[in-house]
Amino acid sequence: MARVCLPSMLRTYVDGAKELDVDGATLKQVLDALRERSPGLERRLRDERGALRRYVNFYVDGDECRLLDGQDTAVVAGTEVMIIPSVAGG
Repeated sequence: MARVCLPSMLRTYVDGAKELDVDGATLKQVLDALRERSPGLERRLRDERGALRRYVNFYVDGDECRLLDGQDTAVVAGTEVMIIPSVAGG
C-alpha cells in the first residue's frame, strides 16, 4: 500500500485528506484506485487518454516518475507518492 501525499489545492477532491493509503503495484494502479475513490481528482491528474498531465509532477519515493518508468513505475508497500501541480504566475 502506497502513501499518497496531496497538496492543499487537491485536497478538496478527497474530503480534505493530506495523505491517503492506496493499493497498487504501479503508479498507474495507484492513480486508478484514486480515480475510483475520488473521480473528480482524475481530470486534474490525467488527460482524457489517461496520460499524465504535463503540469503535474508525480514523485515516487522522491524521484520524478517521468525519469523512472512513468505510470509503470513500481510501487511497493510503504512507497510515498507525492503529487505536486506546477504553479505559474506572472
